Amino acid sequence: MGDQDPSDTLSEGEMENRKVSETLTLSQFSSTVRAVVRIRQKYQAMKKRRMELVVSKTPFFSSPRSTSPKIFTFDEIVGGNSMTTSKKKKKKKGRVLFPNNSSRRVPPTMERSRAKNCLVLLCVIVFLQVYNAIENLDDHVLKYDLEGLEKTLKREVFGQQEATEGLLGHLKDYLSTYVHSKPLVVSLLGPTGVGKSHLGRLLAQHFRSVVGEQLIMQYFVLHHCPSEGDLLLCSETLISHVSEMVTQAEEEEKIPIFIFDEMEHMPGKLLDTVLALILTRDNNEYLNAIYILISNLEHEEITKFVLQNSSSIAVSGRARLSKELNPLLLNSLKKHHSLWLEADLLPLTLLEKSHVMECFIDEMSREGFYPDRSHVERLAEELSYYSVGQREFSRTGCKQVVAKVNLL
Repeated sequence: MGDQDPSDTLSEGEMENRKVSETLTLSQFSSTVRAVVRIRQKYQAMKKRRMELVVSKTPFFSSPRSTSPKIFTFDEIVGGNSMTTSKKKKKKKGRVLFPNNSSRRVPPTMERSRAKNCLVLLCVIVFLQVYNAIENLDDHVLKYDLEGLEKTLKREVFGQQEATEGLLGHLKDYLSTYVHSKPLVVSLLGPTGVGKSHLGRLLAQHFRSVVGEQLIMQYFVLHHCPSEGDLLLCSETLISHVSEMVTQAEEEEKIPIFIFDEMEHMPGKLLDTVLALILTRDNNEYLNAIYILISNLEHEEITKFVLQNSSSIAVSGRARLSKELNPLLLNSLKKHHSLWLEADLLPLTLLEKSHVMECFIDEMSREGFYPDRSHVERLAEELSYYSVGQREFSRTGCKQVVAKVNLL
């Protein structure tokens, strides 16, 4: 019979069914292709609009033509892109954003300069040096026991608080260090019986006990140089004695003390010798020394000033005494000799009746007498006084107290 085409064997119904199925398959494929094409067109439109927004940088005023269908839109994506653009702009401003949790913040660290460490070390060194210097000053002053001297003067010197405080102040300032540029020169001035020589004896007694007998010299002019014919020998002896004491003091790292009493009787040649010792500048051997000059020079000027200003001194205290009286004394003393131009003046004033009674009580206690108040007043009445208002100043101070007590 020969070969027969299979299509010939199919019935007409089967042929129609096959054609319908092929037609549906093609139509489905074409609708899928059209959907893909529309999506691609939408994507291209979105991409183009996004590029226009980036290029123009004016997204709020750009109005690209929308090609998206009514049903399938990407509006939310477009909104998300605008937020991304704004964030990028904020980053470009250079703002540093920290997290909300403050514990996670890490502050910027700065490098510590090494100069600060050097500065701290320098401050520590300076502090230690100053502290060590203060300790050394205290140790140097303690050798002279100025606190003990202050107690002695308060107990045995009456009516001269201003002068004793000034003297202690000069001694403390000078003895606090060992190296000096010039000697300390203090001049004690005052009328008879006010306690000048007694103060000099107390100074000599105290410093002999703390620095030694060899470094303290008490020079009484009428005793050490009674004749004016021996002035040359007296000058040489004084210079030799001072030089020996200063040399020994240098070896022991101490300061010698020279007490000159009765300076009103010292001849001019000896005054020149003392001034030469004070003004020596060619070497350093005479710079560390203390000179105490005791005299009754200008005692009349002191008496006159106290009597004329007794009321004001009682009100304002004796502090104004040095401020107003010292310039007057200096003008007169420099005419006597230029030695007093190098000295600090400490005038001792007149003693009142109450001070004289204290002198009697102290002397009677030393001699073993009971200091009865009525007996002391009767003895004090036997002395002569300057009467100024209601105040009485002794003419002879406490000079006659010892003689009166010896007659008991």
